[in-house]
Amino acid sequence: MNTNDLNTALYEKMAAEQDKYRDWLKSQPPAEVLNHAYEYTVREDIVMAMEELELTAAQAQALLDSPTPLADVYRYFEKLETGYMDVIRDSIENRADDACKAQAELRKAAIYPHSAAYAKEHGELEQYRASNNANLQCKEAIEAAVREHFDGMYLSHDAAKGG
Repeated sequence: MNTNDLNTALYEKMAAEQDKYRDWLKSQPPAEVLNHAYEYTVREDIVMAMEELELTAAQAQALLDSPTPLADVYRYFEKLETGYMDVIRDSIENRADDACKAQAELRKAAIYPHSAAYAKEHGELEQYRASNNANLQCKEAIEAAVREHFDGMYLSHDAAKGG
């Protein structure tokens, strides 16, 4: 087998291993499925990476020789120290910063009292759009609050409290 054939065979073996794992997982109770959700996701990522990755013939053959190359790679990955939590923390902080900026801009946005046609005619489209954007964000916030606090019959007393 040439290198390309070995990589293809390894990908197919890992994909079949993942299919078998998925079938097993689907037969488990919900709590057990949740316990394995992270593993399932990482294994999916490994299979996806294998679709593009070109290992040497020796590397591909070494993994092919294992009865469970996907599980082997997952176990190896699981032991690595990664910056995953740093990425999560950075994502939280960056999203919070973006939200703060958006809220500050909304507070500065004046409500534009005229129509789009009037704004265009008077060269005030930027103000109109900023006001319209503030209105849309307000609408979305109200809809989200209702979705989160309405039980089908009653709107909870704290639904209007927000950040």
